[in-house]
Amino acid sequence: MLDEIELKVRFPIDDQVLSELHARAFGNRSSGPQPWAQRLEHHSLTWIGAFEHDTLIGFVHACWDGGSHAFVLDTVVDTNHRRQGVGQALIQALVDQAVAAGCEWLHVDYEPHLSNFYEQACGFQRTSAGLVRLNAACG
Repeated sequence: MLDEIELKVRFPIDDQVLSELHARAFGNRSSGPQPWAQRLEHHSLTWIGAFEHDTLIGFVHACWDGGSHAFVLDTVVDTNHRRQGVGQALIQALVDQAVAAGCEWLHVDYEPHLSNFYEQACGFQRTSAGLVRLNAACG
């Protein structure tokens, strides 16, 4: 199965297709296309798509500080293609791209139910980190 998947780095983004993938994978109704292409071009170090027969089935990207730190964002695999190595292949390709860009650290935040994927399958170490919801009152 995985040998039929093609990974494409910085592929041309179709906002509708990527928005639909995210909606299906996260169980949300699509609220219409999001401006993915514009966001990625302005903020991402790179992005990678997993394609099966020219159909986008997985996606991940990394933002960065322009130096040694990059941040994994929006890892998604279509529900029909999960647990087949697609997510791992996407993360490994992202790691390779971050290394090639000169990054020393790749950060990721994830929910507890994804710890097996990120820690055991992809080799990330659990760390303590801080988070603040910006629309909540501070102070």
